[in-house]
Amino acid sequence: MATRTLGHVTVTLPELDEPGLYLAGVASLDSPRGMVRDFLYGEAELRSLELTDTQLITGRMYGVRSQRVDFEAVNLHGVEIVGSDLGSARWSDSKLTRVVLKDCRLMGAALVGITLDDVLFESCKLDYATFQKVRVTGPVAFVDCVLNDAVFTDCDVSGTVFSACPMKRTGFGAGRYQDTDLRGNDLSDILGAGNLAKARIGHGQQVELAEALVRELDITVGDD
Repeated sequence: MATRTLGHVTVTLPELDEPGLYLAGVASLDSPRGMVRDFLYGEAELRSLELTDTQLITGRMYGVRSQRVDFEAVNLHGVEIVGSDLGSARWSDSKLTRVVLKDCRLMGAALVGITLDDVLFESCKLDYATFQKVRVTGPVAFVDCVLNDAVFTDCDVSGTVFSACPMKRTGFGAGRYQDTDLRGNDLSDILGAGNLAKARIGHGQQVELAEALVRELDITVGDD
């Protein structure tokens, strides 16, 4: 079983190169049965990619570029999405299990009501993304992902690892952050520092977090 250990979590990865597994090329992810499995879908230039009530099981998406993406109740299990530009995607009411998103652009994306279990975001552009009511139920990690101006609202990302992620003006709204690992990131410019109760930080990050909190509370520091 392929795994990746990041901080205190070990993410179980999709096994798409195991002996005996054959991924068949498909021209579309839309299926009248509502399920696509053992698939290979890539090098597609699309104006729109819309899926509803669909299961994507054991497969790889690569080089997909779409101006508009709308996924509703689209569940993924054992799937890799690599080198794709999904634009300002809207993805709602779905579950991702054993999923890797690598070298993907989801700038301005809205992830709403998503459940994450064994999910790795690696080297993704997530600027201006909105995570709303996202719930983590298993190991999840963001590695080398740009999260500038992203916002987490009403999320439970307890135990999630953020590693080497730029976080300029990243907003952490009300939610659950117990054991959320923020070590190795610059926290001096984040928003919502006061909501990060029980999160993990490293030595030296106390000053960064204090800077963010002073700015958030509009505190004036002076001698007089």
